[in-house]
Amino acid sequence: MNERAPRGLHCLVTGATGYIGGRLVPDLLAAGHRVRCLARDPGRLRDQPWRDRVEAATGDVTRPETLDGAFDGVDVAYYLIHSLGTGTDFEATDRRAARAFARAAARAGVGRIVYLSGLLPAGVPETGLSPHLRSRAEVGRELRAAGVPTAELRAAVIIGSGSASFEMLRYLTERLPAMVTPRWVNTRIQPIAVRDVLRYLVAAAELPPEVDRVFDIGGPEVLTYRLMMQRYARAAGLPPRLIVPVPVLTPALSSHWVGLVTPVPGPLARPLVESLRHEVVCHEHDIAHWIPDPPQGLTGFDRALELALRRIREAKVTTRWSSASLPGAPSDPLPTDPDWAGGSLYQDLRERRVAADPAALWQVVEGVGGENGWYSLPFAWALRGTLDRLAGGVGLRRGRRDPDRLRVGDALDFWRVEEIEPGRLLRLRAEMRLPGLAWLELRVGPDGAGGALYRQRALFHPHGLAGHVYWWSVAPFHSLVFDAMARNITDRARRAGPHP
Repeated sequence: MNERAPRGLHCLVTGATGYIGGRLVPDLLAAGHRVRCLARDPGRLRDQPWRDRVEAATGDVTRPETLDGAFDGVDVAYYLIHSLGTGTDFEATDRRAARAFARAAARAGVGRIVYLSGLLPAGVPETGLSPHLRSRAEVGRELRAAGVPTAELRAAVIIGSGSASFEMLRYLTERLPAMVTPRWVNTRIQPIAVRDVLRYLVAAAELPPEVDRVFDIGGPEVLTYRLMMQRYARAAGLPPRLIVPVPVLTPALSSHWVGLVTPVPGPLARPLVESLRHEVVCHEHDIAHWIPDPPQGLTGFDRALELALRRIREAKVTTRWSSASLPGAPSDPLPTDPDWAGGSLYQDLRERRVAADPAALWQVVEGVGGENGWYSLPFAWALRGTLDRLAGGVGLRRGRRDPDRLRVGDALDFWRVEEIEPGRLLRLRAEMRLPGLAWLELRVGPDGAGGALYRQRALFHPHGLAGHVYWWSVAPFHSLVFDAMARNITDRARRAGPHP
């Protein structure tokens, strides 16, 4: 292992914009380690509260030639990424990415890799596993094959505010007082609190070099999904749920059902559901030999629910499952950037002056989406979200991470915050299913007469004939929706109080 630095180990973290990675970074810093974050676009780390305390390296695990410099001087490398939901070839993508990562770590003399994986069912051959779990196991083998000591931590359902598993459990229970469910609600599961996952990940950095193996990690209880829903209902102050399992709901059908009822889109829900077909219970607790349980014991399921619900009530959800960009999401530059490649570009531009303080107007702009909606024709937005979900997209149900503040990289319904300049600019990139690339840009500034100027621009770069047909087919609706949006945003700012 590289010589240990005075301030602790030097840790490389992948997936720092994701759910686990975004929480691991501050925990590593709190433990006295130095952190370097590997990201395809380090700019997405800009608004993280810990950004000025970490290094950032540009690299993409699917492009091996970008990785070598990122590992220089690194003691421990965390692998927290996967290609879940990218399509039928995601297993091959995961395999290539893990191989490139491990080989780059070996060349740089990294002393340890730490990988968060999925808990596997006992007695089930690998060919009988869901593609998601099969890929997770294969990634672990690829990481170990390079010769770097690797700690692979395998967890089942992770319970914490904002996790995909928790959101699925939460919305199924809250929205369906009575439900006909698939048989997997009776599958035994060993959930684990996200705080315990993070404790294991941080401590794994200091495992001795001879430790090169898989560990099962789980909480202190084994429950069925049905019991988890009933316990959630009790924790949330809801009446007991009526749950009737039936044998006809396959994982594929179940994933559509989950996608319609919860914010978790079908492409992500399906691997989660498929992973619950088999019992996922820890086969051993060997990790306690190197990382002992805390004096008060591992976090129980009810306590994990209580902590997650408290963070939601207090609007302190630091990361969510949607924190990471969707695999395959567009990454082309905004058409006004100097390196724009050209081609057709459609735009809808609206400007309005308002007798209001620009700060009041900005407050309305930054509050867009989530519970506040989009300030125009709610039915039209809801219909667009439903159509997107039916097409396999994310729809409108991702909501917001924080009800008042946005930061670069935040998911915002079916948009992603691409740029934000507080008080001046909010630029959103579409992540709905479209035959092209789309942005929505909201600008605020003084109008030169003591009031505020609101400028709203929707841009669309079509892909092929389908893109052009799409734009012209929805143009009449855009005229209604975007005009009402600009009018209602400025009206709300005006009602907030007189300008200075």
